[in-house]
Amino acid sequence: MPQVSVYFASDHAGFDLRKSLMAHLENRAKTRVVDLGCDSVDSVDYPDYGEKLARALKDEPGAYGVLVCGSGIGISIAANRFDHIRAALAHDVTSARLSRAHNDANVLALGARLIGPQVAEDCLDAFLNTEFEGGRHQRRVDKLSAS
Repeated sequence: MPQVSVYFASDHAGFDLRKSLMAHLENRAKTRVVDLGCDSVDSVDYPDYGEKLARALKDEPGAYGVLVCGSGIGISIAANRFDHIRAALAHDVTSARLSRAHNDANVLALGARLIGPQVAEDCLDAFLNTEFEGGRHQRRVDKLSAS
């Protein structure tokens, strides 16, 4: 199994949870963890970090992304402006798993003010360990990518 890259980015509200999730993956075999910032809890604008992650994934097809802001909503909207991104906001393991299985999401968005670190870790594990089912879902995912 080849190495998979997981890019992380957040705004200030997601800083601590992002760092925690990166540490959670640190010793995971065949996983390359890439930190795109932000660098502190000082206020920054989430669209900048959603874009930064989207641009990184454009350069590495097959990689995954994790975005964190206060609610997960704003930063997922920012990333979804890019046609190669399918960012899914998850609040539990089921939504994280289904975002991969049914929607072939390549970015997991989380809300640091809405879920705790353990739920976030469980979501991340479910997201990374779930394969896209294809089949009837492929037709729908293809429509998401159509111009």
